[in-house]
Amino acid sequence: VVLYEKKDRIAYITLNRPEVLNAINQETVWALTEAWIDVRDDPDVWAAILTGAGDRAFSAGADLKEKAMLRPKIEAGELPQDMYPPLLPTRGLEVYKPFIAAINGIATGGGLEIALACDIRIAAEHAQLGQREVVQGIMPGWGGTQRLPRFVPFSIAMEILLTGDFISAEEAYRIGLVNKVVPAAELMPAAEAMARRINENGPLAVRAIKEAVYRGMRMPLEDALHLERALAQNLNWTEDAKEGPLAFTQKRKPEYKAR
Repeated sequence: VVLYEKKDRIAYITLNRPEVLNAINQETVWALTEAWIDVRDDPDVWAAILTGAGDRAFSAGADLKEKAMLRPKIEAGELPQDMYPPLLPTRGLEVYKPFIAAINGIATGGGLEIALACDIRIAAEHAQLGQREVVQGIMPGWGGTQRLPRFVPFSIAMEILLTGDFISAEEAYRIGLVNKVVPAAELMPAAEAMARRINENGPLAVRAIKEAVYRGMRMPLEDALHLERALAQNLNWTEDAKEGPLAFTQKRKPEYKAR
């Protein structure tokens, strides 16, 4: 249900249920979580790209057929408490390596929420984005109500959440929800180019910056400034922090080793 491969310091994570618009079932949740953890723990992976199989959908969100089938068992208390991992890519599983979402079609519900859990989003021209849960009488549960108002103007986030309407890729770009919109054929090359561009930089610096941003957003400004200073001081003692200025003075490209 999830394809996972690694090449040239980039991990490729592909939601692989195109016959159901890459809807997310239990098996997919576990596989995505395992991929996120591997990205975190593999020293040879410096960045990750998440996309969906096919050209119709990034992900249509939760597998509603599976949810309907499981509901009687849930109500009867017949299912185990550990149906899902305790920490998810969308909640609690913090990985400070950069994730890029290559949105190759419909991204709605949990599908959009997973894209929101990535750091950079690039969309194909035909992509449509939305939080459709309200149309089905439910609500986002993987961060949609919390991340969306942080990423776009508040009233626009509320309109997306409360109407359940899709927005186009161009509109998503206009409001700052995606970084770029490209033709479908150029989507993966654009995502790979972004990953390679980031990977040219010091990987420990990239991770420290991401950690400072995400943890700092949850803190009062004064505490966040202290966090930034502590991370910067720790980074200064690394081999990479020595290599960067040395390469600059020697007029050569730095050779970072994530040490």
